[in-house]
Amino acid sequence: MAHVPAERCLAIIELLADGARSMALGEIAERLALPKSGAHRLLATLVDIGWAEKEPDTGFYRLTMRLAVLGQQFYVGTGIPDICQPLLDRLAMQCREFARLAVVDGYSLVWVAHAQGASGGLMYQASLTTNTVPLHATASGKAWLATLPTDQAVQNVLKNGGLKGAEKYGPNVIRSIEGLLRELKATARRGYGLAFNEAEFGVTAVAVAIRSTDGGSAQGTVSIAGPSARMTEKRIEEIAPLVLRIAGELSDLWPLRGRGGANAALQHSVQAA
Repeated sequence: MAHVPAERCLAIIELLADGARSMALGEIAERLALPKSGAHRLLATLVDIGWAEKEPDTGFYRLTMRLAVLGQQFYVGTGIPDICQPLLDRLAMQCREFARLAVVDGYSLVWVAHAQGASGGLMYQASLTTNTVPLHATASGKAWLATLPTDQAVQNVLKNGGLKGAEKYGPNVIRSIEGLLRELKATARRGYGLAFNEAEFGVTAVAVAIRSTDGGSAQGTVSIAGPSARMTEKRIEEIAPLVLRIAGELSDLWPLRGRGGANAALQHSVQAA
C-alpha cells in the first residue's frame, strides 16, 4: 500500500496517546508488529517533525503536546463547546442527572462532552475508562445502532469488540446478537435507547440519536444517566421527553461545520431559545 508509512506513524501516535504513556522502542515495535529498525525510522521521523520526543534519561519515546493542541483546536472548531455544551448543561439541570454527548466516529461512537446536574445525595459519575462507547451495553449505543440498517449495526458492534467481556459490565448486558436485534427494534419503536444495569451496575440511562435535518444519518447521541434507585420507570417517562427535545435542538444545529461557523450556529441557537 502506498500509505503504509503514514498508517504506521498514526498507529504509533495512537499507541503512545493511550494513557499518555512513554514506551521503549522494543515495546512499540512488538505491540505494532513492526521490525525494530522500521519502528526506529518512523519514531525518528515523528521526533524530527515535533510529534514525539525521546526521553534523555530512559530513551523511551512519548508524544509531545502537539496532538493535544491540535485536538483542542479541532474540538473548538466543531462548535461543541460553544453550541452543544450550553444545551447539555440545560438538560443536566432540568433532569438533575448526568448528561453526555457522543458523536459518530466511523463505526464507533465517542463521548465528547458531559454535564453534571445532580447537586447532592446519590450522584452518578461515569466510571468507564474509555471515551469509546460500548455500543451493545449503553443507551447511547443502542440509540445510534437503531438508526442503522441491521447488517451495518451488527458489523459496527463486531468491529468494536463484539459482545465479549460481559463480566466487565452490569448484570443485564446483552449477551447475544439475537438479544441485540430485539433491543434495537424496541429502541426504534419507542424513539430512544434504554439501558438498565448494563454498562455499569446500578446505573440506568436514556439516550436519543441526533440526526441532521437534511434526513441524513445520525451524527451522535445525547443521554441522561443516573442511579437506578432513582431512575425508575416513572422517572424515565418524565426524562425521555426532555432528552428528545434537546436531541431535536442539537439536530437543528447539525452539522456544526459548514453552516457559517460556530458563531453563526450559536446565534441561531440564541434566537431559537
